[in-house]
Amino acid sequence: METLHIIGGGMAGAEAAWAAANAGIPVVIHEMRPKVATFAHRTGDFAEMVCSNSFRSDDHEQNAVGLLHWEMRSAGGIVMETAEKHRLPAGGALAVDRDPFAAAVTARLKAHPLISTSYEEVTELPSSGHWIIATGPLTSPALAQSIRAATGAEALAFFDAIAPIVYADSIDMEQAWMQSRYDKGETEDEQKAYINCPMTKDEYEAFIDALLAADKTEFHEGETAGYFDGCLPIEVMAERGRETLRHGPMKPVGLTNAHKPDQKPYAVVQLRRDNKLGTLYNIVGFQTKMKYGAQTSVFRMIPGLQDASFARLGGIHRNTFINSPTLLDHQMRLKTYPHIRFAGQITGVEGYVESAAMGLLAGRMAAAEIKGATLPPPPPETAMGALVTHITGGAEAKTFQPMNVNFGLFPPIDAKGGRRGRAVRYKAYTDRAKLAFAEWLL
Repeated sequence: METLHIIGGGMAGAEAAWAAANAGIPVVIHEMRPKVATFAHRTGDFAEMVCSNSFRSDDHEQNAVGLLHWEMRSAGGIVMETAEKHRLPAGGALAVDRDPFAAAVTARLKAHPLISTSYEEVTELPSSGHWIIATGPLTSPALAQSIRAATGAEALAFFDAIAPIVYADSIDMEQAWMQSRYDKGETEDEQKAYINCPMTKDEYEAFIDALLAADKTEFHEGETAGYFDGCLPIEVMAERGRETLRHGPMKPVGLTNAHKPDQKPYAVVQLRRDNKLGTLYNIVGFQTKMKYGAQTSVFRMIPGLQDASFARLGGIHRNTFINSPTLLDHQMRLKTYPHIRFAGQITGVEGYVESAAMGLLAGRMAAAEIKGATLPPPPPETAMGALVTHITGGAEAKTFQPMNVNFGLFPPIDAKGGRRGRAVRYKAYTDRAKLAFAEWLL
């Protein structure tokens, strides 16, 4: 049996390896970490979560991300199965204790009899064999240059930002309180999954002034890429309008100050548990490119965080992806070098879940090809199918940008009898998707 080689041990690489090995295909994961480090990674573990610790909504009836969770579970994906075992309270979201999660994925992959690992950096696209490139947003410069040379085009790029993490025991709980927005969740832990720090109008205005005036990381000459709208630095949001943050990550709706229930906060900063022990919390939506000194002074303006101690400050890094609609066929293969598939964030999907899903799909497709068969993509009515359709031709190549899964990528639902309510419409999308995905799995 021929071997499948996978470059990159992130979410996509881990899922691809698991899918192919479980189909009986020998797999080698080529992971340069920890021998060659990146700006964002801290370990050499597979599936390390470098930004948020959340896989976002787990609602598989009303949310496209939750539907993608459902499909990955149905397909036996390692990421969702392992995430469930390391789940943390997060309201309606699926958040995990990031370090034990990555360690568990790594242990399971290394224990698989058909999976082996090479820790040497791959610097050039291979000329033969069966390969999946799943190097993610921090593809090494040498390999990125080889990809550019092979595709005859400049790689597209944008900037990704990382939010800071705070030690829980440094948060002043006489000012902050624990509550999920709208008390969402079935258990008390879920309903109190977030720490909330309230702001008055004057405190909010002073905070915005400080954000706008803070020292920020400047880009190097020639770095002209934009931001992905789903991961904007907070200071960039503030520059778009003083009320932007108050209607975004700092919105006060669905929350009641436990210390002053009669006073409605003007804005609220939320922190989500980052580990099972509850000793670390990340500031939700607070990605930033502020310099470290500025971060500590500005974030300590938040009521409840005036004495905050930071386990990790925020940062920003370049995120590279290819123009998949022009370069990949419907089997996720490079049209000019069909022995090479691409998977994960480098294909222009955005988010942990989307990246893992494309890895799962690439692994299954590669395994089928090695066995002499062709696995068709999932139907476009499914979440996985909608994503792969988007990146392999559904998107407009001239304006192609990273995309999260969303119902706008799905074929429209027939709305006979007038305009449907959103809840009914989304349920129709997910019901249709589940039937189609179950048939595709057979």
